[in-house]
Amino acid sequence: MQEWLKAIIILPFNVTVVIPYLILYISKFQYNIPNIIQIIFGIILFIFGLFLAIWTMILFNTIGKGTLAPWAAPKHLVVEGPFKIVRNPMITGILSILTAESLILNSINLFYWMIIFFIVNCIYFKLFEEKQLENKFGREYWEYKQKVPMWIPKFK
Repeated sequence: MQEWLKAIIILPFNVTVVIPYLILYISKFQYNIPNIIQIIFGIILFIFGLFLAIWTMILFNTIGKGTLAPWAAPKHLVVEGPFKIVRNPMITGILSILTAESLILNSINLFYWMIIFFIVNCIYFKLFEEKQLENKFGREYWEYKQKVPMWIPKFK
């Protein structure tokens, strides 16, 4: 199986499909129709998140010559497209999808999953990934890190 396909199945697919399904199954989820605002906002967030996730995967492959997975990480630092705005646009896309799922399915448990996923990623990026990127890309990553925020864009 190609590395990019394996990375998609193991990481974002599990996070956005398999784990939410298991959460709903274990919690004996019963669908309550959300209000129209939730549905519309959820659809917008889902489309945005899917677009962002796909865009970042394409950039990892074409510019970075790698995948989103740590075991097949990009060989080159990617600072184009959404990476000019935040350092972790892939996770931003996945968080948007998870939030959309919680809104559209009207599930507080899926919302809790999104929060847990965000907290775990904050810890992982701060303790591990950023140090690995600094070791791998050196000054280039350090300068990028100084200019581009981790999660929340700086608008001038």
